[in-house]
Amino acid sequence: MPVERLNSLPSGEMDIEVESEGELPDIEIEFDEDGGVVVNIGEEEDEEVPFDANLAEVLPEDVLTGISEDLMMLYEADTSSREPWEKQYSQGMELLGFSMEERTKPFKGACGVYHPLLSEAIVQFQAQALKELMPAGGPVRTQVLGKETREKLMQAQRVKEFMNYQITTAMPEYTPEFDQMLFYVGYGGSAFKKIYFDYDKGRMVSKMIPADNLYIPYNGSSVMSECERITYRFPMSLNAYRKAVVRGQYLDSADPSVDMEQTKIVQEKDKKVTGVVPSGDEEEIYLLEFQVDYDLPGFEDKDEDGEPTGIKLPYVITIDEVSERVVGVRRNWKEKKDIKDRQEYYVHYLLVQGPGAYGLGFLHLIGGLSKTASAALRQLTDAGTLSNLPAGFKAKGARIENDDVPISPGEWRDIDAGGMDLQQSLLPLPYKEPSQTLFALMGFCVEAGRRMAAITDLQVGDSNQNAAVGTTIALLEKGASVMSAIHKRLHYAQRLEFQLLAKGFAEYLPAEYPYDVPGESRKIKKKDFDDRIDVLPVSDPNIFSVAQRITMAQTQLQLAQSAPQMHNMYEAYRRMYEAIGVRDIDSILTSQDVDKPKDPASENSQALDGSPLKAFAGQQHDAHIMSHLMFGLSPIVSAMPNVAIALQKHIFDHLTKKAEEATEAELFQLYGTDPDQMVSLLQREAMVALKVAQYFQEVKAMQDQLSGANQQQPDPLIELKKQELAQSAQRDQTKAQIDTAKLTFDQQREQNDMQIDQAKLAQADKIAAERNAVALAKMTQTGGQRGNQTQ
Repeated sequence: MPVERLNSLPSGEMDIEVESEGELPDIEIEFDEDGGVVVNIGEEEDEEVPFDANLAEVLPEDVLTGISEDLMMLYEADTSSREPWEKQYSQGMELLGFSMEERTKPFKGACGVYHPLLSEAIVQFQAQALKELMPAGGPVRTQVLGKETREKLMQAQRVKEFMNYQITTAMPEYTPEFDQMLFYVGYGGSAFKKIYFDYDKGRMVSKMIPADNLYIPYNGSSVMSECERITYRFPMSLNAYRKAVVRGQYLDSADPSVDMEQTKIVQEKDKKVTGVVPSGDEEEIYLLEFQVDYDLPGFEDKDEDGEPTGIKLPYVITIDEVSERVVGVRRNWKEKKDIKDRQEYYVHYLLVQGPGAYGLGFLHLIGGLSKTASAALRQLTDAGTLSNLPAGFKAKGARIENDDVPISPGEWRDIDAGGMDLQQSLLPLPYKEPSQTLFALMGFCVEAGRRMAAITDLQVGDSNQNAAVGTTIALLEKGASVMSAIHKRLHYAQRLEFQLLAKGFAEYLPAEYPYDVPGESRKIKKKDFDDRIDVLPVSDPNIFSVAQRITMAQTQLQLAQSAPQMHNMYEAYRRMYEAIGVRDIDSILTSQDVDKPKDPASENSQALDGSPLKAFAGQQHDAHIMSHLMFGLSPIVSAMPNVAIALQKHIFDHLTKKAEEATEAELFQLYGTDPDQMVSLLQREAMVALKVAQYFQEVKAMQDQLSGANQQQPDPLIELKKQELAQSAQRDQTKAQIDTAKLTFDQQREQNDMQIDQAKLAQADKIAAERNAVALAKMTQTGGQRGNQTQ
C-alpha cells in the first residue's frame, strides 16, 4: 500500500505526472481538510509496503497525529502514576552521601554527614553480584536439549565460546554497563536491559537502561512480556538522529528541537529524577519509544474474508517528546508468522519483588534506617562540637579582647569585668556531652539495616570444622537467605538476556562467521543457534558467595572420600579447586574429559590410566569395538583385570549406541520424522534388544577371527577366571605339600623324641641296676667285715 503525501497546491493548480510502463494500477485520490491530497495506489494498500519499512513515511498526517495523541495521553498517565516513586527515587540519592552538604542550621558549620549504611549495602551487593554473574572466563554456558550426540555437543561448545567471546571481547561496553546496572538494581530495586541489533555498530547490543528512563503502566507486571505497553525515554544527539534518518529508521525533521523552552522543561525533569544538571550546550532530541499493541488505520488485522477484526497488533512507535510528532512506526512481529506475537527486547533485573511493577531496592528496605542513623550521627557530632566549643552570655559591661575569635587551647585573654565578679559576668550555655542513649540508638539502626540487607559476614569459617553436613548447610541458609533469593532473581533475568542475545545472533549473523581469539581461529554457524541448545548463565542460582561455594565443595569432597567407590573423585577434587579459585587445574589433576569423543587408541590409553570411558552416538562403533578387542587380547591387559573389565563395559556401550542408532534409522524409514506416534516405548526397546543380541554375535565372530580360523578365542573374562582358578589351585597344592612336609617332619620329630626318651629310660635303668649292684656289694662286704670282728 504505497501512499504518497502531496503538499497542497494553490486552488486550481494541480500537476501530477505519472511515468509507468505497461498498465497503470488503480489510483485513488483523497482530499483532506487542510487542502492536501492523499494518493492511494493499488487495491490492497498494505501489500506492497515492505514488512520492515517505517510506516510513518506512508501514513497520512492525521493518522500520525491521532497516534501521537493516544500514546502521549498514555505516557502522561504512566508518568503521573509513578510521581511518588520518582520523588523517593530522587530524594534517596542524598542518602548515599556522595555530596558534601554545607549546613547553616541549626548553626553555621553544623554536621552534614550521611551514615554510609545505604551505600555500604549497595556497594557490597554490587561487588558480590558482579563477581558471581561476570566471571573472567565469560558468563555463558550451554546445555544440550534432548538426547546427547556428538554433533550437539560440538554445537553447544561453539555457541558457548562465541557468546563468551562476544560479551567479553566484541562488546567492550557490556561489562561496565552491567556493573553500573547492578548499582541501580541495588539502589532502586530495578534496572533494565534492552537487547537489539545496532546498525551503527553492526552487531548485537545489550544496553543498560535505568528504571527512571523506562515507564511501565501502574497495573503492569515486572515480567516484561506481560506488560501491556513499555515506554523507553532516551536522548539522542542530533548527529545520531541524522544517521537514523538517512538509514530510514526515523522521519526527517528540519529542526527536531525547535521549541527550546520545552526542551529545557524536559531537561529539568531529568535533573529532578537523576540529579544530573545539563550543561546547556548539548544538541539532543528526546525520543519516546513505545512498545505497544495498536490498531493502526490502513494496516488493520483482517480475517479470511478481508474484514478488519479489531485486534490490536504489536508495533514499535517512536515519538519526539518535544514536538510530540511520530517519527517511526514499525511492525513488531516476525514476518511470515501466522501468530503475530510481540517480539521482546527488554529484560527486567530485580533486587526484591515488590507490590508494583518496579522492584524494591535497598533505598526502600533500609532507606528509613539509613536516614535515622544519619540524623543520630549528626546530633552526636553536633553535641561533641558544641561541648568542645561552648558558647553563652556575658554581661553587657564586660569587655573581652578579640571576643569574636574562639579561644585556642592554652590561651589566656584579658577581660575587664568593671568591678563585677567574673563568674557573674559570664554565663555558659548548658551543652551536654554526646548522649550514650543516642549512640545506642544509632547502633541499633545500623545493625538492623545490616541484617535486613544481609551484608554482615557469614560466620562459617568460625564454626566447628567437624560439624555435621546438615549443621553447616543450616548455617549457610540462615546467614544468606536474603542474598540467595536475590541471586536467584538475577540469575533468572540473566538467562532471559542470554536467550534474547542468542535469538539476535540467529537472526543477524551470516551463515558462517569466522573470528580470531588468542592462539586459534574459530567460526560459528548461524544455524548453531537453534532450539537444540539452551543458553544459561554460568553462575549457580543456589550459590552466590565464595565462602558458600568453598563450604559446599568441601562437604561434597568429604562425602566422596567417605565412599570413593560411589563417587567420581576427579569431579569432587575439581570442584574443590574451582571453589578456591585455583587456575590451570588440568596441570594439577589428570584430565578425565569424558564429554568429548576420542579415537580408540586414546581410549585404550585412558583405560590403562584408570580413567572412565564413554561411547557417543555417531561414532564408528565397529572400528572402536575391533580396536578394543585387539587391545584386550594383549598380555598387558590380561594381567590387569580392572582394565579388561572397563574395556568390556565400554564395548557394551558401543553395542547399545549402535543398536539405538540402527533402530532410529529403521523407524525413520518406516514412519518418517515422528515415529513416537506409531511405535511405543516398549516396542522400541524390544527392537533395540534384538539388534543388541545380533551385534553380540558379530562381536563373537570378530573374536573368532582374531584368534584364528580353527581356534576360538576365549572370552577374556572367562580366561581371567580360569587364570584365577589355576592360581588358586596352585596355591592350594603348594599349601598342601607344605602341610604334608610339615606333618612328616612332626612325626619324625615325635619318633626321634620317643627314641631319645626310651634311650634315656634304658640308660636310667642301667644306671639304677649298677647302683643296686654296687650297693649290694657294699652291703655284702660290710656284713663280712662285721662277722670277722665278731669272731
